[in-house]
Amino acid sequence: MNNVVIIGGGWAGCAAALTAKKAGADVTILERTDMLLGLGNVGGIMRNNGRYTAAEELKALGAGELIDITDQVARHKNIEFPGHKHAFLYDVHKVEPLVREKLNDLGIKIYYESRAVDVIKNGNKIESIITANGKCVEGDAFIETTGSTGPMGNCLRYGNGCSMCILRCPTFGPRVSISQRAGVEDILGQRGDDAYGAFSGSCKLIKESLGQEIRDELDLKGVAILPVPQEDVNMDKLRFKVCQQYALKEFAENIVLLDTGEAKLMSSYYPLEKLRKIPGLEYARYADPYSGGRGNSIRYLSMAPRNNALKVENIDNLFCAGEKSGLFVGHTEAIATGSLAGHNSVRFLLGMSFLELPRSLAIGDIIKYTNEMIKTKAGRKNRYTFSGGKYFERMKEKNLYTTDIEGIKLRLNKLALTNVFQEKLL
Repeated sequence: MNNVVIIGGGWAGCAAALTAKKAGADVTILERTDMLLGLGNVGGIMRNNGRYTAAEELKALGAGELIDITDQVARHKNIEFPGHKHAFLYDVHKVEPLVREKLNDLGIKIYYESRAVDVIKNGNKIESIITANGKCVEGDAFIETTGSTGPMGNCLRYGNGCSMCILRCPTFGPRVSISQRAGVEDILGQRGDDAYGAFSGSCKLIKESLGQEIRDELDLKGVAILPVPQEDVNMDKLRFKVCQQYALKEFAENIVLLDTGEAKLMSSYYPLEKLRKIPGLEYARYADPYSGGRGNSIRYLSMAPRNNALKVENIDNLFCAGEKSGLFVGHTEAIATGSLAGHNSVRFLLGMSFLELPRSLAIGDIIKYTNEMIKTKAGRKNRYTFSGGKYFERMKEKNLYTTDIEGIKLRLNKLALTNVFQEKLL
């Protein structure tokens, strides 16, 4: 009676697995592909702006293992780029094996290439998950962290077609909404023009395909900024980005590159012919998505209605985290929601009251605020992240943003929440 099954092995799923395991559950992850971390394998930006606060809150709450891993493999620390301060850039080539090793060491079972496609229910409870290969995985509590991207038809309908991104739907099959299979209607995010979904916010270029001067600058500083020819500046494209914290005019007027092991291009897509007009990019080649000259994956098409403990409405034993739990953007946001969902899944097994983090914490506030916003049409057109946009402005207004680590620890101590995610409940 202590089995927690997590559907999806991205940052949120891995975080949920860690807190559920520390709380005493037997934990299984069903991962659709052959790798953990999902978009974390092409992301790489941590601690920028309010994410610094949230990262330190996670550590003080007792859920700092994944933050520590990204710090450990950071290629650059405390860098600045337009609109962002004290960013850490982790090496996207090194992070996944370390996370895999951490979960394996704790005895968390991980089934790769196990695409969840359906559920077996008894009343308002899920009894088991059915995978595409016919496997039936039983559990007592379930956490869906499948994200909100795909299937490929959505990228065609709401975007520019399948861009052959890191999620690799053509190879491993499309994501299936488990909450919807359980009878709960999905919530869809919108763009400013009322179209559904939003483009992923960046691409990767192969560093070796760039000019030596640009590579040297990336290695030394972690960031390179290259002016876009005036005739190619496209302000309208900023409206379609998931990552509204990067929807600043500087990102339309310049090519902004960050060093995450590859060269992270801070644009949803950029036509290759135009990209190669820029000095130093004459031989540029996309690493991910392969079709980054034309498009990127479409996200925010599958979110579950949930409460502030991250339990899905109308299903007694289903929790959610990451993008599945709201219009969140980023790794830190996924780790934060995953950590809470994993912990609460064990509280459910024990019949305990759920933990809701207070609004005096940035993590508690963003979980509650996003849940309020997703219920309105205007709110569904925004995205919520510690690192920019409307929510970072709110963080500053509410005095939640700080880089004072000792102050954050003191705040958690006063709330009696220090290391709450380290508590063994079972």
